[in-house]
Amino acid sequence: AEDEVTLFERDMKEFWIQFKISYGTEQINQTSALRDLCKETLEALSEKWSKKLKEEDLMIDKIHEYNNEILQQSKYVAEKEEQLTEIKSKLNQEQEQQKNLTDSIQELQEELMKKMEIKSSKNKAAKEKVEQVSKIKTLFKEHLALEMRRIPDEQLQFIFRHIDHKDPDKPYVCTLSINEQGDYEVTSCTPPLDCIAELQLKLRETNNFSAFVANIRKAFTALSYK
Repeated sequence: AEDEVTLFERDMKEFWIQFKISYGTEQINQTSALRDLCKETLEALSEKWSKKLKEEDLMIDKIHEYNNEILQQSKYVAEKEEQLTEIKSKLNQEQEQQKNLTDSIQELQEELMKKMEIKSSKNKAAKEKVEQVSKIKTLFKEHLALEMRRIPDEQLQFIFRHIDHKDPDKPYVCTLSINEQGDYEVTSCTPPLDCIAELQLKLRETNNFSAFVANIRKAFTALSYK
């Protein structure tokens, strides 16, 4: 009986030893698995946030780039507005000069006559034109840098200068005559003006020769800034 008790006690000790070894190994395995899972989770989160941070850095760089573009555009607009202000100022000065000389330019209406009047007194009309041109030639040269010439076929040529601010001596030329119907007709314009047909029609309708000359100069001035 004593041997059986001893044997039973030994078996129980071995059982507890094996049970503790088995239980300890399982705990170690669970802990290791949990550690690996945590490590993988942390690595995934680290990669995710690293990617997120890179995307935010790119976004910040893009915003800086857009801000620089907006700044450049603002500078460009400011420069253009300054140029426009300068152009408007010069145009206003030209308009003021034209307004002050309108009465004097009006005398040019006497130079061009209707065709029937030219036919009836061609020599007299030609003489009057020469006299009138001589009287106002100096006036136009001094105030508007405008030179007028009579050229063949009873045409009157206007040569404008002081138009191009880069090249004040550059000539801008418009040639006018009276056609067979007795109407004013622009026979040439250098450089060409898109509005020349409109100005010619207005001259025929109003017979305001001084305004026509002023508008031609104004159109040439505007063209020189393009």
